[in-house]
Amino acid sequence: MTPLLLGSEIYRGSSYGKWHPLRVPRVSTVLDLTRAMGWLPAAQFRTSPRAKPAALTVWHTPEYLAALQSAETTGAVDSGTRDRHGLGTNSNPVFAEMYRRPATGAGASLLAGELLRDGGRVHNPGGGTHHGMPDRANGFCYLNDAVLGILSLRRNGVRRIAYIDIDAHHMDGVEHAFSDDPDTLLISTHEERRWPFTGALMDAGIGQTFNLPLPRATNDTEFAHVRDRLIRPAVEAFGPDAIVLQCGADAVEEDPLSRLTLSNNAHFDTLAALTPLAPRFLLLGGGGYNPWSVGRLWSGAWAVLSDQDIPDRLPPNAEAVLRGLRFDGNSRGKNPPDHWFTTIRDAPRSGVIRGEVWDRVAHLAARIGTMPKAG
Repeated sequence: MTPLLLGSEIYRGSSYGKWHPLRVPRVSTVLDLTRAMGWLPAAQFRTSPRAKPAALTVWHTPEYLAALQSAETTGAVDSGTRDRHGLGTNSNPVFAEMYRRPATGAGASLLAGELLRDGGRVHNPGGGTHHGMPDRANGFCYLNDAVLGILSLRRNGVRRIAYIDIDAHHMDGVEHAFSDDPDTLLISTHEERRWPFTGALMDAGIGQTFNLPLPRATNDTEFAHVRDRLIRPAVEAFGPDAIVLQCGADAVEEDPLSRLTLSNNAHFDTLAALTPLAPRFLLLGGGGYNPWSVGRLWSGAWAVLSDQDIPDRLPPNAEAVLRGLRFDGNSRGKNPPDHWFTTIRDAPRSGVIRGEVWDRVAHLAARIGTMPKAG
């Protein structure tokens, strides 16, 4: 199957609110930038469907879905709804598209499971909402499209699924769903001592869950070590029928909500290393709160997934897309460096492999041989 990108115009102009980290454009930038690069012909684009509540009940409770729809319709929640379902909080505010927008991201991941029935590659940059819980919103995530995408793959005959999450924040919702499932491999790299404060090194479920908290200032060299000594060997040993990669852009140095120092090469190289390891591949977005770094990273990831060459210098029409972005209310947007406008690929951010990274990777790598094998 020709690689497909799933997107929607609902993301253009939609915002969680003036001061929320998700006020920045993300998916719309990916669509504009990939089209400007000539990387997204009409044959490789599909408009994301909006998932209906009945389709979402495979993971979310009917009561929560009703509350979410009601909050969008009325523009308000009462205290009981806020306490039970986590709606109307600073993290998960009431806004105009609070059901339709996440239902579109979820619809894309549900559709991806169908599209990948017989193999292929799909990118859903509006996906990766890995914190959502069955009965409540959590961490900017109203629905959990990652869980829904895995369940859709299962409904379409896919048995063994490897889910890898390289967001700066731990995949708590996905782990909640699958930590006891022997046919799902879970690997999460995330910044230590950062919300949601889950995903400790020793949290292993029944042996198919690998949590790697990374120290502040983790660099490209350290992440390459993680990729080559832990992520790729674990996936190879597991032998998945499908891989889902949550490619959160908040793990790069420019992001305002984390303190990791990766370049986007870490994401591109991880994606390139994983794509040959399964016949089905679903690439999701995730976190990312700097509009330039998110747009460049997810567009570059699409280039890797669809076998496009990333040039050293962007053509004028692509540069114009990036120069048209704004990052109001954040100091990182006041004087953006020129390479945020003129390139997609960052300069590498190499460094030493610290002992704590080496030891944590070695601890987890020792478990790879104990994983249950495919039957």
